[in-house]
Amino acid sequence: MKNTILAKRYAKALFAVGKELGAFDEYTRAMGEMADLYASNPEVRDALTNPLYPVDVRGKVMEHLVQALSTSQEMGNFLNLLVQKRRADVLPDIAEVFKAMVDEDRNVCQGTVVSATELSSDLQAKVQAMLEKITSKTVELTTEVDPSIVGGIIARVGDLVLDGSIKTQLTGLKESINGSV
Repeated sequence: MKNTILAKRYAKALFAVGKELGAFDEYTRAMGEMADLYASNPEVRDALTNPLYPVDVRGKVMEHLVQALSTSQEMGNFLNLLVQKRRADVLPDIAEVFKAMVDEDRNVCQGTVVSATELSSDLQAKVQAMLEKITSKTVELTTEVDPSIVGGIIARVGDLVLDGSIKTQLTGLKESINGSV
């Protein structure tokens, strides 16, 4: 809970600066890359958060990472601030909240479609158009393949879930048959 509140505060501050400077794309990219690096690399996570290392050493690690990202001075200052305030552990949460805020500002939402087999680009475009019509937002769609759903698709956008999978229909039929006996 505490990390969520902190993440929202930092993301809101970064959002305000990004909006003022028109740097949403750069900030989203940099925060995403940094969050991925933090989450996937235990050495980086340790170097940025371990209290056994002095804050100035952790700050130098962050400076090298910022240089490797080739990002703006403002983003570098923000990431260094996280280290100085001992909040680097909240970085993935901040990146997630920031991305959601930018998406909301741009009237974009993230969607996922799960199918039993790979969807053709034609069908994927039709599903995307249908989801955009339902949500009245631009939908950035990702696809997944899960053979266990047998057939059909499961579409998720935010809290909306449209489950047209054969597996769910068979489960419903089974419950209906068992319930009527």
